[in-house]
Amino acid sequence: MIPIRDDAPHYTTPWVNYFLITLNTAIFLFVELPESPRHLNNLFFTFGMVPAHLTKGLQTGDFPAALLPVLTSMFLHAGWLHIIFNMWWLWIFGDNVEDWLGHFPYLLFYLLSGLGAAIVHIIFNVGSKVPSVGASGAIAGVMGAYFVLFPSARVLTFIFVFFTWLPAWLILGYWFVLQFLSGASTSIAAGQGTSGGIAVWAHVGGFLTGVVMIKLFPRREPRYSSAWR
Repeated sequence: MIPIRDDAPHYTTPWVNYFLITLNTAIFLFVELPESPRHLNNLFFTFGMVPAHLTKGLQTGDFPAALLPVLTSMFLHAGWLHIIFNMWWLWIFGDNVEDWLGHFPYLLFYLLSGLGAAIVHIIFNVGSKVPSVGASGAIAGVMGAYFVLFPSARVLTFIFVFFTWLPAWLILGYWFVLQFLSGASTSIAAGQGTSGGIAVWAHVGGFLTGVVMIKLFPRREPRYSSAWR
């Protein structure tokens, strides 16, 4: 299932969502694409999240070196499909969550969702030397918030060869269950938390972080209170 757009209105310009999409895209186009495969691999190992590096940094007390990649990894992507799908899902679901929270709280929410995703990924991949990159953990947090706030919103979805409107709770709930089952089956079979190069446990962690945090973050004062759900 590929979501195309939703029908939930927003009443403020989602400047932070635009900024995040622009920043991720600019880094991919102007930092990653010009690099050779060898240099790109070095970039991922330096600024991507490598669980073994992080745990070693925490043990030695080198906290900046350990924690900085958690942030920088959220703005790196492994290829065209990776960046396109991540930014597309953020475009669809991020504007309404930013509308609900306000601009700066939404940015904080996004980054904390990425942190929650990173923690869960590390728990299931302790000692792994494989770098993890991508905004999908943070975006999963946004999706979790959308799941709580706008469950009855309709999402135009492409399924195989046709388009149909489906409720957001079904689209996002199906996606979450798929990630969880994929992570669980892979962990049982191989003792690892990744599946086909996809950090599914980061998706699970980000989504659950978003579900919990949206209940803790204060709602912004709506401009048009009667129109808000």
